[in-house]
Amino acid sequence: MATFVLIHGAGDVGRSWCLVEERLRARGHDVVAPDLPCEDEDAGLAETADAVVEAIGGRENLVVVGHSLGGFTAPLVADRLPALALVYLAAMVPAPGERATQWWENTGYAAAVAAQAARDGGLTGHEDPYVSFYNGVPRGLAEEAIARSRGQSSRFMDDVWSLPAQPSLPTRFLLCRDDRFFPADFLRRVARERLGITAGEMPGCHCAMLSHPRELAEALERSLRTGTVTG
Repeated sequence: MATFVLIHGAGDVGRSWCLVEERLRARGHDVVAPDLPCEDEDAGLAETADAVVEAIGGRENLVVVGHSLGGFTAPLVADRLPALALVYLAAMVPAPGERATQWWENTGYAAAVAAQAARDGGLTGHEDPYVSFYNGVPRGLAEEAIARSRGQSSRFMDDVWSLPAQPSLPTRFLLCRDDRFFPADFLRRVARERLGITAGEMPGCHCAMLSHPRELAEALERSLRTGTVTG
């Protein structure tokens, strides 16, 4: 069985993974879902990766999963430890020498959101997080998630991603077809251009761990059996 290392996105907490964690544990897996030091202005990329490595301890058979901004941290962790696989979930895929603050312009994010918003009547990129970020999440869960949200350190966002290339291990990308924060067409291109792979797909919004935890747990476990993440 595997140990799934679940790395949350910007200003989030490890508890956001609780529904997925419950399902993975029911299948016999171990799970590590730490709170990252995202509000600590002294914590950059290296310190955040250190916090994840410390939380992992001596666990083995690691599958490192990075959600959203967690895509900048996950490959740093997977590069340092003997991981079985790296999974980007609706995530930012960094390029060598890139800062998270640069990623948006470098990937053409604004144009992609504008194009999708023109197709869906302005739902994508909507200012209301219940519309653009937590669409499909039960209202009570979305309210709890918003109440738990934290700040994100500017140092993390400004730190240069230090690896010369993506880690040399099986790497997957999983996008969410109902994502109104990172549109599906946009992430299909990011996965192809930055990882050279075709993204796997599943239903759900940007926070699929809350909207579709069963499907997400199944997709993550399926990556161990088939060598790919599919929806």
